[in-house]
Amino acid sequence: MSGSRSSDSLAAGGDLRITSNAALDDRNTFRVAARAATLIEACSANALRQALDHPGVRSGPLLVLGEGSNLLFAGDVAGTVLAIELADVRIVAEDADHALVRAYAGADWDALVRWTLDRGLQGLENLALIPGTVGAAPIQNIGAYGGEVGEFIESVEAFDREGCTLRTLSADDCAFGYRDSRFKREPTRWIVTAVTFRLPRQHALRLDYAGIREELAAMSVEQPTARDVADAVTRLRRRKLPDPCVIGNAGSFFKNPLVDAATADALKSSHPSLPVFPGGDPAQRKLSAAWMIESSGWKGHREGDAGVSAQHALVLVNHGHATGAQLLDLARRVAASVHERIGVQLEPEPRIIGATW
Repeated sequence: MSGSRSSDSLAAGGDLRITSNAALDDRNTFRVAARAATLIEACSANALRQALDHPGVRSGPLLVLGEGSNLLFAGDVAGTVLAIELADVRIVAEDADHALVRAYAGADWDALVRWTLDRGLQGLENLALIPGTVGAAPIQNIGAYGGEVGEFIESVEAFDREGCTLRTLSADDCAFGYRDSRFKREPTRWIVTAVTFRLPRQHALRLDYAGIREELAAMSVEQPTARDVADAVTRLRRRKLPDPCVIGNAGSFFKNPLVDAATADALKSSHPSLPVFPGGDPAQRKLSAAWMIESSGWKGHREGDAGVSAQHALVLVNHGHATGAQLLDLARRVAASVHERIGVQLEPEPRIIGATW
């Protein structure tokens, strides 16, 4: 990485790399410039054990970084950045109905989805093509097209910085919520190192969300399989969302707000075209943040290199050389505009580093 100073490798074969004053420009999908005082890259199980013993990992400011697909660097990282790059995936137990699949935190998420489908395992198909790594999945409780990863997590292996020990947390211990988890609420405590999924061999397909049935029809699929659903979701995502390999972005920047049913009814009365979906429980409703942003006139808006995607109003984009601070300023003004016009407060989905919302 240009401008970085690297120490000697501390593990045979270069499995553990420690870099001082490390550039992070290529480690976030917004592709904004940022630096870390120390970057530690662990590429094997032995290297990970050594990394977990590093003083900068055990105490002090720490950021665990995967593909950087769900964060915005609004400033530099004063402390240590840990990148877990182990990608091993394997079935650790199975029976006639289910299989337990264990994946290290560094495994690519979409590759894991395809790997499970190749082995006749279902459940993750609606989460195809979500960018990022396995380690980030439980932190954000990633979800899309009617599914959430927390439904299929058996346990999460995580390093507890408070007790300096490796622990296995059950799904209940993880306290999953909408785009939320114990790990997200306690970001300085936990380092997710591996995730075990409990995946069924037969599973009721979820087809009634955001155009999946229509996409399957366009694919001439009448009796879809889980793989067909994954393919349909992939086609939808590629068509609707800008590719971070082409233009810097972190996917959906705002959460869809959850409100009580009475509030949703009142908003629907004032704004008849506002899309409203079932929430996490019968008393809640989920509102379309994209509709609110677009109806407030922000879709396609651009200020220098910071902008709102013309493809999807939920996505902030870096057209080239926008800083994280510029993108954050734009996001704040989008949220303030929606609140003033519609009365709903938007919250960011990505983690913001170097600033507060």
